[in-house]
Amino acid sequence: MRANGNDANILASHHEKDPHEQPSALLRYALMTLCSSSVFAAAPPEPSRAGDRCEAAVAETVRRMRGREAQEVEFIGAKRVLSPTGQDEETGVKGEGRYRGPGSVAMVFTYSCAFNAKSGSTSGVVFRETGEPRAGGGDVAWEPDLTKFSPEDCETAAASQLKEKYPRIGRIAFGSDSRQLRPAPNAHTSVEGQGALQRAPGMNSTPFRYRCEVDTRNGKVVNVQTTD
Repeated sequence: MRANGNDANILASHHEKDPHEQPSALLRYALMTLCSSSVFAAAPPEPSRAGDRCEAAVAETVRRMRGREAQEVEFIGAKRVLSPTGQDEETGVKGEGRYRGPGSVAMVFTYSCAFNAKSGSTSGVVFRETGEPRAGGGDVAWEPDLTKFSPEDCETAAASQLKEKYPRIGRIAFGSDSRQLRPAPNAHTSVEGQGALQRAPGMNSTPFRYRCEVDTRNGKVVNVQTTD
């Protein structure tokens, strides 16, 4: 059965599309894609957020621990290092900074901190001043061998012990000006010093003392003690 002319025209009208219809659909799709891309581009990168939040927590810790002595706290962006901690959605941040101490002396420090992306909170804030001990401490005949270890190795061991003692610990600060190195038996070096800690977030800072022994031959910390 053959279709007449009118039927053929009707069938053709169903198959032919408006020449403006396809470009209009593509245009709408392109606009939606661009809008979606702009939304995702506006979101700040997570690494930057982790670094900024940790440095803000470290600056607060420095001011709290050092009081009026700490002014103009700033951080060295090139020294910032971020790495996963092994915990879900947690990023470890390490770096260096400085603040203006008494007499406008620049006090350099290193820091470490952890940032949880899920809760938006920071934890494990630790900073260490790396400046040289103050002059006027008297004559020292003995010189420690620092080729295999650093005094910071002892402070790291002390911080780990304090974290085990106080699982909810807030902040830990070590004062390099209180650090003392002495000879110990069996080719060991004794490292002693003072610091301040928060046993839990929101609590007042309390002082503590630490002491450890390091085997100078291999740099291994063989004993650590903390008292607060």
